[in-house]
Amino acid sequence: MESRLAQFASLSQKDKVAAYQSLFNELISHDDQSNLPADVHTLVDNVVNQDSVGLVISRLILSELVKALSEGRVKDTQVRKVIVQDTLDIVQPRIVSYEEQVSTQATAHVYPLLQVNVLRFQLADILEEEEEWSEAARVLMGISLDSGQRALPDEEKLRVYVRIVRLLLEDEDSVQAERFYNRAALLAHTATNDKVTLLSFKLCQARISDYSRKFLEAASRYHELSWVSEIDEEERKHMLTAAMTCAILAPAGPNRSRVLASLCRDERTQDLPSFKILEKMFRDRILRSNEIKEFEGTLKSHQLAQIEISNNDRLAASVVADDEDVNDPTVSTRKGPSTVLDRAVMEHNLLACSKVYNNITFRGLGTLLDVTPGAAETMARKMIEQGRLKGSIDQVEKLITFDVLREEDDAQGKAGGLGDVEQVEEDTGAPFTKRWDMQIRLTAANVETIVQHLTEKGLVSFGTVQA
Repeated sequence: MESRLAQFASLSQKDKVAAYQSLFNELISHDDQSNLPADVHTLVDNVVNQDSVGLVISRLILSELVKALSEGRVKDTQVRKVIVQDTLDIVQPRIVSYEEQVSTQATAHVYPLLQVNVLRFQLADILEEEEEWSEAARVLMGISLDSGQRALPDEEKLRVYVRIVRLLLEDEDSVQAERFYNRAALLAHTATNDKVTLLSFKLCQARISDYSRKFLEAASRYHELSWVSEIDEEERKHMLTAAMTCAILAPAGPNRSRVLASLCRDERTQDLPSFKILEKMFRDRILRSNEIKEFEGTLKSHQLAQIEISNNDRLAASVVADDEDVNDPTVSTRKGPSTVLDRAVMEHNLLACSKVYNNITFRGLGTLLDVTPGAAETMARKMIEQGRLKGSIDQVEKLITFDVLREEDDAQGKAGGLGDVEQVEEDTGAPFTKRWDMQIRLTAANVETIVQHLTEKGLVSFGTVQA
């Protein structure tokens, strides 16, 4: 190979073109391609790094190599992978200098950046097939998207960014994935005619929210995607399952109640394993630890992340409700939730407790949640501060009183969330509906009494209706 390339040096430029092209065709046409990576490496190194060869020949050889790889003339995947990697390693040091030439001289001597990009796409495809997600993403990160005269259109940039995000999320690298997602979000408006890219972007959006623990937002996005007919049925089922999981992990409160109502209204959820827990949460029923064991096994690692308790919360949790609690073995020593799931279940049980009891002591709530009385008070205080729980705390009496008369927010999440759905059962399992109806009756009765009293005093009068 080296001797033949040395002979080409004495040829004229015109003859060199034909000689190099003939040599390449001869190499790529061999039936035995075991030595092909080494031969291609020698040839590419010669045309790229030898200044006597010229840009015309280097562009030609790289174009022919890209074409041959795209047409599948190299059958073995590992051989193709080695060739692409070697070619990129050889070309990369020369990219910057040629890019500067392109940007300062508007001539036809353009270094084949497009061919290099195609090689990167091919290498990314191979690595993705081998499930080397992060490596494939790093290859795509090296693509020159805004380089001189060869800047890619916005739609193509969006496809690259979305693919990078998807690959990084496969390896659960959510931090770096979110960085490229933010870039993609700036170009999302350009994918008006590309439904595939737009759906991929929306899926990445949902997964980023999931990994960022914005579970309410993720549940809504997953549920929305589960209705898209263009997506495969099995994938839609998977998205619906993800929506249910995120809804269960979401912070308890009116907003979550709306999402739970939307999912319970969806008939497809009844056939999924998590429906029992979802339904119990929707109906404000207390969950026991043995009921969530099976559900816990379906969660991903980021959904089981450990929660760090702040120093203030740790100090508050150490405060006992009564002096006799110090040596009481029945009082829990846990100072708060340990995982995302643990926190979601505790907050739900606290909210469900407010539907059952008018008030409860710190110790009683701590026993229910399996935490110290101080930790139970801290959790209730935070939920009241955030508007997710209606009630008040009496620290002197060590008592939490739930506001059962002002649940307008929960009303919107429950009955309002269901819209005009026909209710088959009168007793929904939550006393809120009866309380709401009673308030309507009392308000109407009070209005009628006031009007009657004013009429008796002669302060108001009603004219007759003319037929």
